[in-house]
Amino acid sequence: MKWLKGETTEILRALNEDVQMIQKDNQQIEEQVRQIVQQVIQNGDQALKAYSKKFDQVELQELSLSKETIELGYQNVEKEVIAALEAAKENIISYHQKQKQYDFMDTEKSGVLRGQLVLPLARVGVYVPGGTAAYPSSVLMNVLPAKIAGVKEIIMVTPPSKEGIPDVILAAAKIAGVDKIFQIGGAQSIAALAYGTETIPKVDKIVGPGNIYVATAKKQVFGTVGIDMIAGPSEIGIVADETANPIYIAADLLSQAEHDTLARAILVTDSVKLAEQVEIEIDRQLETLPRKEIAEQSIKNNGLIIVVSTVSAMFTIMNEIAPEHLEVQLADPISYLHEIKNAGSVFLGAYASEPVGDYFSGTNHVLPTSGTAKFYSPLGVYDFVKYSQVTYYTKDALAKAKDAIALLARKEGLEAHARAVECRFE
Repeated sequence: MKWLKGETTEILRALNEDVQMIQKDNQQIEEQVRQIVQQVIQNGDQALKAYSKKFDQVELQELSLSKETIELGYQNVEKEVIAALEAAKENIISYHQKQKQYDFMDTEKSGVLRGQLVLPLARVGVYVPGGTAAYPSSVLMNVLPAKIAGVKEIIMVTPPSKEGIPDVILAAAKIAGVDKIFQIGGAQSIAALAYGTETIPKVDKIVGPGNIYVATAKKQVFGTVGIDMIAGPSEIGIVADETANPIYIAADLLSQAEHDTLARAILVTDSVKLAEQVEIEIDRQLETLPRKEIAEQSIKNNGLIIVVSTVSAMFTIMNEIAPEHLEVQLADPISYLHEIKNAGSVFLGAYASEPVGDYFSGTNHVLPTSGTAKFYSPLGVYDFVKYSQVTYYTKDALAKAKDAIALLARKEGLEAHARAVECRFE
């Protein structure tokens, strides 16, 4: 792992240089995705099948999965896995129900009614990654908030494989209440959801994590449809002092490193001794990790240990990083909540390991990455609704306001605006 020591300003400067390198646009991928999107717009299902053959080595006869296939997948999953998914679902629902927002109307002034309508989106597309691992937890995390919001139709896309869609993904989709599943992945699936094809309906918003091609496609179709966020590789930041357990810290850092060779694992501490113990422990734990090759490369290329002199400096640096996942492994961690300004999801104490949030606590694991926690939030019920404003005035109420309205309209040079109000009193 790379080490950084010194004054806070020097460390922040070094971090900003790293971020600029990470966020540097990949023009080649941008162009590849642009061509894929155009092909899907022009050729619809034919393009989707051609890209599945090219990228996934699968010749698809049908893009959609039947209800019988989904049910069979559900039946094939072990009962204890179904029970775990159901328990996770219960926790996700109980947490996200508290995010619901409601219509309001006010009559503060006589003859005036103002309000807001909270309206669910009609149709949402959910991307579920495939490739090196299956993520049933992502199905639950993306679909259940949409169901709570009242979305009428939820379309799921996920990459095909020669062995078929993993049974556990189909089981999670059934448990969460997905309406339709299409076995298509990559940038081409994002284009299909954004513009529609003969088989796949156009959606209003696309959510869900994916690789750089999926993220780039979401960026390119934004405006035609809504998106949740443009997510980068997974990341974890841990703030820890000498009271923390290096075994726990190493395990938690590796829990993100095994996701992707581009994942970032960062420890910020005021204890050189702890930092040294964590580095030794990472090497030890790597030896028995099934995804060792991925995690080892991630740690080597993107792993970072930062040593500073004070707790205050730890949070200054971590707030600048704005990590996707932030663990606070300090004595009395809850007392430091006020220090946290930028983080996707916060985990307090030695026993709130990041995977608790990934799978079971009920908090969402679709989170802002690459510093975007400075202005983005975790996926939630609020991502699946939109708002409409309501205004009602009586004639008497408008009479009291008309002169001020006309004055402001003429101040902006918009005479028709002024006359539209005044004509009601001529």
